[in-house]
Amino acid sequence: MTPDDTPSAWDERTTLMTMLQYTRDVAAGKARDLAAHHIGAAPLPGSPLMSIGGVINHLRWVEHSWIENRFVGGPDLGPWTATEPDREFTVGAETPIAQTLEEYAAQAVRTDALIAGLELDDRSATPFRSGEHPTLRWVILHLIEENARHNGHLDLLRELADGQTGD
Repeated sequence: MTPDDTPSAWDERTTLMTMLQYTRDVAAGKARDLAAHHIGAAPLPGSPLMSIGGVINHLRWVEHSWIENRFVGGPDLGPWTATEPDREFTVGAETPIAQTLEEYAAQAVRTDALIAGLELDDRSATPFRSGEHPTLRWVILHLIEENARHNGHLDLLRELADGQTGD
């Protein structure tokens, strides 16, 4: 599948959701057809948690945290703990990539379903430390930014793993 960033309509919501899905598709594509031993490999000495499986699992849990937990006020079900605050990275490095990709896709479905019932100007249940409650618009843009930034990491990790470059 080739990721597509062209929205089916040019309204704000459709454009935002298309870009969010595009960044998800690019991330998932970086793990496809990759040898299993590369999924948990962390080849950057200064970033021992940075593996392809870890980054994709992190993106999955970032969506959960921002939408299900912070925005609508649901429970925080993330794997992180007080002693291992970045545990989603280590779990992703140790989990078969097919499972991680399935869980990432399922999270996207839950995220999209929740977003569909909200307005872009709706405010989050949980405020920032400043006390301000961000809008759904800001949260979606933040997820796009988060995914895009980590897609750059995935680009580098994939190239280091087997030389593959591109979307």
